[in-house]
Amino acid sequence: MAASLLQRSLAAVWHPCTQMKAHEQIPLIPIARAEGPWLYTEDGRRLLDTISSWWVNLFGHCNPNINALLREQLERLEHVMLAGFTHGPVVELSERLAALTNHVLGHAFYASDGASATEIALKMSLHYWRNGGRLGKTRFLSLAGSYHGETVGALAVTDIPLFREAYAPLVRAAGTVPSPDIRLAAPGESAEAHALRAAAALEATLAEHHQEIAALIVEPLVQCAAGMAMYHPVYLQQARALCDRYEVHLIADEIAVGCGRTGNFFACEAAGIWPDFLCLSKGISGGYLPLSLVLSTDAIYQAFYADDTRRGFLHSHSYTGNPLACTAALATLDLFAQADVLSMNRERARWLAEAAMPIGEHSAIRHLRQQGMILAFDVEGVSADFARRCFARGLENGLLLRPIGNTVYWMPPYVLDETQSRWLGEQTFKTLHETLAE
Repeated sequence: MAASLLQRSLAAVWHPCTQMKAHEQIPLIPIARAEGPWLYTEDGRRLLDTISSWWVNLFGHCNPNINALLREQLERLEHVMLAGFTHGPVVELSERLAALTNHVLGHAFYASDGASATEIALKMSLHYWRNGGRLGKTRFLSLAGSYHGETVGALAVTDIPLFREAYAPLVRAAGTVPSPDIRLAAPGESAEAHALRAAAALEATLAEHHQEIAALIVEPLVQCAAGMAMYHPVYLQQARALCDRYEVHLIADEIAVGCGRTGNFFACEAAGIWPDFLCLSKGISGGYLPLSLVLSTDAIYQAFYADDTRRGFLHSHSYTGNPLACTAALATLDLFAQADVLSMNRERARWLAEAAMPIGEHSAIRHLRQQGMILAFDVEGVSADFARRCFARGLENGLLLRPIGNTVYWMPPYVLDETQSRWLGEQTFKTLHETLAE
């Protein structure tokens, strides 16, 4: 059955972020079911989902609480268009998210995926300035190495050539400013000092070009696709102050780093700041259903509130605010509220740190780093196919690992216990040793 499913998938499915010809050497892994942090293959193997199935799963697969609420909602309302209509789950979710920002942000605008949330925030920012008569503010800034999605607008603020170069004729590329990535610090320079140096470069750019810049977009604390590039929160504080000074919007892309990943529910909380726009996706639905959204300030919202239809924000998705997806998100927020998840995650983060200690002592390892429930390290002196080989070895050792270049990382669901965390460390060390020995 597994072999049949694999062949049928190769014949019928164009898989994402994949050179399909690579599957001549790397077989697809047919998954039959999942529970908690585990994936079970069609041929009976068990894999620890160390990356939360592309960073989306927060409370384990087939979580009984989320399942129960989805079943109830399925019997009431599966979907209704949000243009001209509304429903309980979307209203409650919007209210609860606004409350989590102390009502600094609200007016949730919904879509289905992270790239769409990025598009919405960029369009809102540009349209805000247009509505205010500032027609020259049409450019955007992002951090070097940033990733914000792969739709055309999102690619404009994504600084990863592999994703962007082929579509250059479609993309109006944004400007970039130096990343505060701690790995780029000068010898002896602290993470905070390096972040301040990067902020000084941002200030220089804004001072010269702020009249044409609509917004700066950042991934707070961790630039995930850049190899889990982590940085000091002082950069966010400086960015907020500079954006205020030069009249530039701050967009926080918390698609991967929000929902408790970095220690607080919102990553921006570590810096004590709020952006003008905050993008959420991935974990907000617990990893169950496609959902993304943008929260904005009331000042942003009011700039679109008018008699003239053209001043309104007319962006739309057919499945905007889907009741089932919103219900999954509400169930996810319930779990945060009922189980003191953020406090428990501090303990889980400590287990991960302890499990990684032997790995950090390996001679090939550089920059072992951690931000909440994200832990990463770089492997020095490896060949270009390291990520593929490490992935394959990981599967043999019961792990779903998906390195980014020479960066190996863990971003597990918030259900790992101490024993499982220790086993994760042991199996990762074993995988690393075997990969380097090939």
